[in-house]
Parts: sequence; C-alpha cells; structure tokens
Amino acid sequence: MSHELPLLTLLEARILGVLVEKEKTTPDAYPLTLNSLTAGCNQKSSREPVMNADESEVQSALKELRGRLLVLETYGASGRVLRYAQNFGKCYGLPMTSVALLSVLMLRGAQTVSELRANCERLYHFDDASSVEAYLEELAARSNSALVARLPKQTGSREHRWAHLLCGQPSVPTGPGNGRDGDVGDSALEERISRLETEVGELRNIISRITAHTQRDS
Repeated sequence: MSHELPLLTLLEARILGVLVEKEKTTPDAYPLTLNSLTAGCNQKSSREPVMNADESEVQSALKELRGRLLVLETYGASGRVLRYAQNFGKCYGLPMTSVALLSVLMLRGAQTVSELRANCERLYHFDDASSVEAYLEELAARSNSALVARLPKQTGSREHRWAHLLCGQPSVPTGPGNGRDGDVGDSALEERISRLETEVGELRNIISRITAHTQRDS
C-alpha cells in the first residue's frame, strides 16, 4: 500500500468492497445512492462480519474516502440524486484481478484460495486456484507495502486462509480451527461432551425417581 494511503476503517473497507461488487453485479444501479450503499454494507448474505451501520455513519466514512479520492461523487444521468463510485484500483495502482480479490476479502473476511476463486466468480473469472494464489502472492510481496497476508494454517484445516491488510494486521485465532472445513475445535467438543454427560446424568436420575415411585404404587 502506498504510504500516502492510510489504513482504512472496517466500514470504509466495506464501502469500497460494496462499490466494487455492485459495479459488476448491478451495473444499471451503479453508481450507488447513499441508501443503496448502506443497504449493501448491512447485507446479511455474503458479508463477514455482518454490519448494522446507519446512513450517517456511512456518510461520514464516505467523506473520509472522498478526501483520499478512493470514492467519487456524481449525480449520474438524472442529475437529481447524489451517487457514489469507487476509485479503488486507480488509487492503489491495481489491475481488476487484484481489485476483485481484495474486494471479496473486504466483504467476506479471510478465505482460502478455493473460497476466493468461487466468491470472485461474479467479479472476475479465475481459470484455476493456482492463478488466484499467484495474484495473492503478488499482493503479499508488493515492495511498498503488502496488501494481503497468508494466515497460519489452523488446526484441522486443509488450506491456508488469506486476509487483506487494508485495515491493518488481521487478528489470528490462537485456538483450534474455526470450523470452515467442518472441523470442531477440541475445546468446543469437550464442552459439548461435558454438557451431554450432565444431561444424561439428569435423565438417569429422573428415570430412577419414576421407577422408584412406580414400585411404591404397585
């Protein structure tokens, strides 16, 4: 990342991700109004984490992004409603391949190469996983500043996950895998077993009391 471009907040990164996404997936509605952009930021599907930002928060973040030329204002063809467009790739000097990868990371959080390839499909078609990994490694090896990082492989996970660095260093889970590959962490499994054992014990006590009561009445 260029030193002239400071770190983004989580909401600022989400806004840029939404603008990149909607430019490709809903071109007729792009550039976006404040209302549409807020809805895109708070979207429940294809978002991690899920947000609940109001329009005033989005507007404040847009002001910061406009100041860095990452977002441009326009009134579009109608000339009546203010709309917003992204200038992300040009500001960071990135091709569309990298913009697509970073936008999906901004929208969905850390992901494996396979997940990124699938989730980028509507923005950019990558021929195979190796091409995705090659672009990620290029972003991680930028001389001025890395834009992505490969996270340590979690216990039980088959693949490394990648995260963007636009908001700073990502937090790395210290415990077992988070279940992305269908694995359950050891601590969570132990907790479930303990809870089940307690429930079984309570059921046995109930059965014993019912049995004793039945025997007294017979």
